[in-house]
Amino acid sequence: MSDPLIITAALVGAELTRQNTPFLPLTPDEIAREACAAHEAGVAMVHLHARARDGSPTQDADAYRDIIEAVRALVPEIIIQVSTGGAVGMTAEERLQPLALQPEMASLTTGTVNFGEEVFYNDMPMVREFAKAMQARGIRPELEIFDSGMIASAMRLVKEGLISEPLHFNLVLGVLGGAAGTLKNLMHMVECLPADSTWTASGIGAAQLPLTTTAILLGGNVRVGLEDNIYYSRGVLSEGNAPLVARAARLAKELGRPLATPDEARRILHLKPRA
Repeated sequence: MSDPLIITAALVGAELTRQNTPFLPLTPDEIAREACAAHEAGVAMVHLHARARDGSPTQDADAYRDIIEAVRALVPEIIIQVSTGGAVGMTAEERLQPLALQPEMASLTTGTVNFGEEVFYNDMPMVREFAKAMQARGIRPELEIFDSGMIASAMRLVKEGLISEPLHFNLVLGVLGGAAGTLKNLMHMVECLPADSTWTASGIGAAQLPLTTTAILLGGNVRVGLEDNIYYSRGVLSEGNAPLVARAARLAKELGRPLATPDEARRILHLKPRA
């Protein structure tokens, strides 16, 4: 029998603007309200990016601190995962800043990938630097995988003693430049994972709904939210993150997967129990 389903909400991302969708949360209070609504709809974990006062992406630790404090004030039990991806073009030093806040989890991308018209750069020395920083702080990495070769790179980190099994992967499909958001690619990536690992599927754009459904059936976990997909249906914007979460929760119920609470998700993801 599969574990309860962990739903993660990627609330804001680094690339979107209010021109893309008026429902994008940007301030700490807006992000916290989105986190609360997503939690009420079934989310156990939020994946956070930060924005500066002008709405531009930032990895500044103080900006993340303001967001985390606002989220904790409304939903103290939720798992907070910060991004070390930041925005395309940021330096390693910029991207590492939120780790100083000792979050429970942080994203760790294990390879370079074309990202639309740009390049999301992650050479192995940088990946090792990020892994060492998380290891030193006791932060559990979520391994961000944009193509199957990144799984092999993650296993190199295991051999080098920089990350420890069991691993947790986020399989991101549908980025222009990475693996296409097809069921065949998801199945292939899942088959490439170590047997004792946990995994989440993140479908970008129109791939979100079919990959979410498939991941639920396969016993994986899912990530939804405006960072990955701003539409609820073709041409219809999602009015925030909660509708996308609520749909995933309904699918899970119909397909026989109970939803994980944050504390159940901590057990599944091998995180320390909440104090």
